[in-house]
Amino acid sequence: MTGSSTAQDRQASPIAPATGKLGILTPGLGAVATTFIAGVESVRRGLSKPIGSLTQMATIRLGKRTDNRSPLIKDFVPLANLDDLVFGAWDPIPDDAYTAAKKAGVLEDRDLEPIKDFLSTIKPMKAAFENKYVTRINGTNVKTGSKREQAEALRQDIRDFKAQNGCDRVVLVWCASTEIYIKAGPQHATIEAFEQAMDASDEAIAPSMLYAWAAIMEGCAFANGAPNLTTDVPALLELANQKGVALSGKDFKTGQTWMKTIIAPGMKARMLGLAGWYSTNILGNRDGEVLDDPASFKTKEESKLSVLHTILQPEKYPDLYEGFSHVVRINYYPPRGDNKEGWDNIDIVGWMGYPMQIKVNFLCRDSILAAPLVLDLALFSDFAQRAGMKGIQEWLSFYYKSPMTAAGLQPEHDLFIQQTKLKNTLRHLMGEDQITHLGLEYYA
Repeated sequence: MTGSSTAQDRQASPIAPATGKLGILTPGLGAVATTFIAGVESVRRGLSKPIGSLTQMATIRLGKRTDNRSPLIKDFVPLANLDDLVFGAWDPIPDDAYTAAKKAGVLEDRDLEPIKDFLSTIKPMKAAFENKYVTRINGTNVKTGSKREQAEALRQDIRDFKAQNGCDRVVLVWCASTEIYIKAGPQHATIEAFEQAMDASDEAIAPSMLYAWAAIMEGCAFANGAPNLTTDVPALLELANQKGVALSGKDFKTGQTWMKTIIAPGMKARMLGLAGWYSTNILGNRDGEVLDDPASFKTKEESKLSVLHTILQPEKYPDLYEGFSHVVRINYYPPRGDNKEGWDNIDIVGWMGYPMQIKVNFLCRDSILAAPLVLDLALFSDFAQRAGMKGIQEWLSFYYKSPMTAAGLQPEHDLFIQQTKLKNTLRHLMGEDQITHLGLEYYA
């Protein structure tokens, strides 16, 4: 059953059209950002397909199954066109996008050389960066001055980029490295306290927070692709709501955790028990090097560990999940580069307590999986803001390991529930009925 009202009875939300150019700025011009930018340009030139992108390749069912209405999402929702996207970035390393992509080693020459002319024009702006927050990276292309001065300089960068490229709108997607673990404190409690902490260059204000503050102040949606404490603090959430800015995060869900959000809901649906889940990874890119630092790994570990507990709900199903062991390891192994390999050993429990095992060996390409997420988040964040949505965009949880939610609300980690939430949000905004999959009307 699709609801009591009909689509004709409902009104679509007022949504500003996606006219003009959309600027996409990425803090970070490393493996993920360059793979994303190169991929979009390759698609624009007809050299490849946007595989992995919901906004470009997925359909959405409208109405009853018998209606046979399943347009592409990009044909149903007024998203920015790929031809209207303009790219920019900040990075502490001054390499242009072509040089950075070559060094990252994700894409082969056959894919980079045809678009070298385009990638070479994208040069990173000076980054708001401090080595103590990402200890394994050193760079010379950095801003100086107090944290307030750096944040104001970021605002000017956004304004200059927008003017120089004739952009109507700008979104920011964090594609930089994972910062050290920071707990929210009094410096993050209110806008006033946050800005005073910026003035004092307080250590509790990480560089990612400066980008977020600058984005919000300039009216730009912000998507956090890393597990850093960034926009998920009261001060920036309040500021975003005041300024009408859409936020989402955090930590792109690409490899091992993505698999967990597929497998764990299946186990729970069948009421199978879990004794333990051991996960280990080897990764050799810049992200792997950064995560080799225990302080940065702590931030990532907190993000990865929360998924299973939230999906399985051991407090509600103690006979199945109470006290299960969950271990996560990430090892920096340079020979692998961006080709991450993950191993999972899952000890499950079945009928009458008999043990079974699932083994997963996932040989993935980290940035290849992340790049289409950057595209979708940029386009959906821009769409949300044009639809008048502000603050936390929980409907974009589909893309994140640690989805942001309202205070006191448990995040939803089940990938398939997240997908339903995303598509139902699009239906709602466009004046279509929600899909509940009840289907009793077919058997009346």
